[in-house]
Amino acid sequence: MTEKELAIKSVEYRKKILKYIYAAKAGHTGGSLSCIDILNVLYNHVLHVSPQDFSSPNRDRYIQSKGHTVEALYVVLADKGFFPESDLETLCKYKSHYIGHPTKKVHGVEQNTGALGHGLSLSVGNALAAKMDARSYRVFTLLGDGELPEGSNWEAALTASHYKLDNLCAIIDHNKLQISGRTSEVCNTDPIDEKFESFGWAVKHVDGHDFKALTEAFDSIPFEKGKPSLIIAHTIKGKGISYMEDQLKWHHGVPNPEQYAQAIQELEAAIVN
Repeated sequence: MTEKELAIKSVEYRKKILKYIYAAKAGHTGGSLSCIDILNVLYNHVLHVSPQDFSSPNRDRYIQSKGHTVEALYVVLADKGFFPESDLETLCKYKSHYIGHPTKKVHGVEQNTGALGHGLSLSVGNALAAKMDARSYRVFTLLGDGELPEGSNWEAALTASHYKLDNLCAIIDHNKLQISGRTSEVCNTDPIDEKFESFGWAVKHVDGHDFKALTEAFDSIPFEKGKPSLIIAHTIKGKGISYMEDQLKWHHGVPNPEQYAQAIQELEAAIVN
């Protein structure tokens, strides 16, 4: 896809995220909107995976560590044909598989996640298995900056470096907000880049809403042979909706009818522009 096509695709994804959260009256709105451009580039430019080869041992793996923003993952998987989009009309409904965190009961989901700090550990295991089995698949995982204080992340980071897992790429959705406040105030993990570099990772910063920067970063993986790669994607919580951007209350806020109408209007105007 071209950068323009990716941009249009992201607007459509944002509309669908809002549509299904609004209908369900539940969801993690702000974080889904901040990470959707990353998922867009991953599934439409980077990952070698499809509904047809999802059981293949050679497929690329994507694990969403920040599992609470599952709405973003659901709309992308539906768009790629892993399941009918109409399934999302059951989001958060009784007996639906489409719950508020990823579950392997949904086609296209690699791992159950949502217990924060687990995704990187799972990804290290998958990447190590590829090395041991001499397979060429790559492993990608998306973390939230608010989950970085979890100690399991740093154990996994050390292990990934020890085993020279250059088939592993972690992306941090660095929107600088979490459920209880700014990450710098709740538990400051800066400087993130220097910490991961000291653990033996190769690190790049990108604008997480810049499709050219994202594609170029992913295309250059591994950043250094013998080292796992980390992309620190600087994003805006609630990106694309004026009244949601960088606002803590939209961590899991649900728009009312007037707010929903305004959001859709803003997104449709973005396509025209």
